[in-house]
Amino acid sequence: MEKMFCLGVMLGALGGALLIANSYKMRSLVKKSQAEFVEKINEMMDEKLKCGAEQCGTQEKQEPEKKEKKK
Repeated sequence: MEKMFCLGVMLGALGGALLIANSYKMRSLVKKSQAEFVEKINEMMDEKLKCGAEQCGTQEKQEPEKKEKKK
């Protein structure tokens, strides 16, 4: 059962690769989709880094206050 599934996945991937390799429109569509995907991932990472930097900044501000209260 697993062998048949793997064989089907491999044949599907091979068929898709042949379809894309023989069609200019398909190649351009794949390239465009990849570019959009990479752009969205970069935007998400920038947002996460920005949020992470803001959280670190608030934690650093809170730590000295906690130290002062302990004294």
